[in-house]
Amino acid sequence: MAGRRRDPELEGRLTAAAWSLLQSEGYDALKLTEVAARAQAHRTDVYRRWTGKAQLVVDVLARHLPPVSDPDTGTLRSDLRAIVEDFAASWSSSWVDGLMGLVADLHRDPDAELGFRRMAEGRGEPLRNAITRAVRRGEIGEQPDLSLVGDLIEGPLMHRRMLGRQPLTPEYLDALAALAHGVLTGTTVAP
Repeated sequence: MAGRRRDPELEGRLTAAAWSLLQSEGYDALKLTEVAARAQAHRTDVYRRWTGKAQLVVDVLARHLPPVSDPDTGTLRSDLRAIVEDFAASWSSSWVDGLMGLVADLHRDPDAELGFRRMAEGRGEPLRNAITRAVRRGEIGEQPDLSLVGDLIEGPLMHRRMLGRQPLTPEYLDALAALAHGVLTGTTVAP
């Protein structure tokens, strides 16, 4: 059965409208009818592309989150610092305040949950690459559990921003990168 031809321009308008609403109103207040209205589209245009709000927002985040760079500075510590800064840019965005609502909705929409996991894995690729390079250079003795390393890096950012309601300052990012480096290399971390 032939489907309707995709319209990248319309999808771009819809995701741009959803991104704008996500940033200004938050996840919980985001309404698909408002997304359609802002994009000068029909509500059915939204539902033809996404089964619900969670799936739309996952696609929006995949398109609009700041990218995570894949630096190769020559040292694990410098690579970690650059990656931590990129993760912090995402965690400092206004949309993060509504992330708990999205996470709560993901369990009801397996496609959205799968999309979210894929997006997260893709955003974690630079960190995995940095660890692999560090192992090759001999900075780390053996490959650690990469998902645990991701938790080690992003967990404190998420906690500080969402639960602690504190800013992700350059000093905090320096300390986090130094701590992660110390844990991964088994070296002492300076205070």
